[in-house]
Amino acid sequence: MPEKLKDFLKRWAITTVGVLVAAHIVKGIDYDNWQALLVATLLLGLLNAFLRPLLLLLSLPLLLLTLGLFTLVINAALLYGVGWLVKSFHVASFGAAFWGGLVISIISLPLNFLTGAGGARIEVHRGKPPERRKSSGDDDGPVIDV
Repeated sequence: MPEKLKDFLKRWAITTVGVLVAAHIVKGIDYDNWQALLVATLLLGLLNAFLRPLLLLLSLPLLLLTLGLFTLVINAALLYGVGWLVKSFHVASFGAAFWGGLVISIISLPLNFLTGAGGARIEVHRGKPPERRKSSGDDDGPVIDV
């Protein structure tokens, strides 16, 4: 199985778990059957991949002003849109979408970290730092190795 397909399936499964938890916790988010849940999470994943970056770019001043908290509003809008597009997946109000988006984010964060599906990586290097090459007349300034 290609690596990109594996990553996509991991992210889809994580999103599905997040939406499933949100549907059980948040009043106002519901689905008729498991097929509706899978279609809704697939559509949510596609919107997050293609539409979300554009929305983040367009709302950059608001994101800076709110220190990134406007991202929650964007997540809620996408979840609400999925509820509008998928008829057997129900999102009752924007408030339910907001809290559902928050729950999905909280669930997805540790699952992405544990599975390595997200873009974040933590690396710890121990030991002696690599030697720096010295060339004649090339002084880039002070270097601090931590």
